[in-house]
Amino acid sequence: MSQAAQTHGAQLRIPATYLRGGTSKGVFFRLDDLPEAARVPGEARDRLLLRVIGSPDPYGKQIDGMGGATSSTSKTVILSQSERPDHDVDYLFGQVAIDKAFVDWSGNCGNLSAAVGPFAVANGLVDPARIPDNGVAEVRIWQANIGKTIVCRVPITNGRVQESGDFELDGVTFPAAEVPVAFKDPADGEGAIFPTGNPVDDLEVPIEVVEGGVLKATLINAGIPTIFINAADIGYAGTELQEAINGDPAALARFETIRAHGAVKMGLIADLSEAANRQHTPKVAFVAPPADYLASSGKAVKAEEIDLLVRALSMGKLHHAMMGTAAVAIAAAAAIEGTLVNRAAGGGQPNAVTFGHPSGTLRVGAEASLEDGRWVIDQAVMSRSARVLMEGWVRVPADTL
Repeated sequence: MSQAAQTHGAQLRIPATYLRGGTSKGVFFRLDDLPEAARVPGEARDRLLLRVIGSPDPYGKQIDGMGGATSSTSKTVILSQSERPDHDVDYLFGQVAIDKAFVDWSGNCGNLSAAVGPFAVANGLVDPARIPDNGVAEVRIWQANIGKTIVCRVPITNGRVQESGDFELDGVTFPAAEVPVAFKDPADGEGAIFPTGNPVDDLEVPIEVVEGGVLKATLINAGIPTIFINAADIGYAGTELQEAINGDPAALARFETIRAHGAVKMGLIADLSEAANRQHTPKVAFVAPPADYLASSGKAVKAEEIDLLVRALSMGKLHHAMMGTAAVAIAAAAAIEGTLVNRAAGGGQPNAVTFGHPSGTLRVGAEASLEDGRWVIDQAVMSRSARVLMEGWVRVPADTL
């Protein structure tokens, strides 16, 4: 036996499924299928998921892993049958950094939430008595990162998940079956939609970021903590595509500075230096009134087809479409009079809006009510789709754990 064979063990072989959910992709695991050391939170779990995805990668490509070198494709999910009353499955999401040895557990992925329901049905995590032969299975999900309930309505044909269909989602090339997703009581904490108590705040930032050092901002906890600012206030039109932002290092640095200062004002971190270790949250997005533009696919988006424009950054880069959790934040903010999102959408109290993003448009709905002086969102709803791309085993070197 060679010295190399003696020194290096065989690769670990772990059951896994690679799924698309909405405009994201991720590697899904059943908790019980993970190596024992990775079944509990901690360094062993993080090391395993980093190696599965191919991070940290100083080249920024994730060539030696399952990641796709974007925030939308550097994702992992761990699922288990739920012991909580009235829930079917517990869902834990890990956003894997691309160039750092870091897994962010601070928030949810709204897009992959649409794939959790189908995976749970197909992998025996839902009571068979609750799955019709034909119709819709309502899968009740406990989102463990944020402690919230999500309900997926999964289409079933002949007792199996129906994945093919004619539902089209901008940002996804091919049509598939529609999966409506409801995010119940999406506000972070005990209904604290606005951590400062205000629909609009003066966010202080360095004068290098914006002249005068102050930005109007809506800071909201719904779906995921999000900082909304006006596109015009930072020199944008709201019609920008990825290359306009991601190809400009100075712009990315400005957005990261805004994100860090917003995180402090929202109470998510105590000091600016902590922002680097909380990359997944909060998100930062900029909004504008409707305007015509060409989406990244070349599709013409007309101003009259949308209520507002939104562009959002995730993990330091402009997202190619829209994060599902940020769409929940958009729906919630649009429904509350006076927020920057609401103003960009023309005011009032709409229970649904259609917004333009780099890949096209998306319709989201939410209903807001004022109870005892605070805003409450019962649920936010949107339609996504999901599809299994590959299933079997993922392999990582034995010395990963």
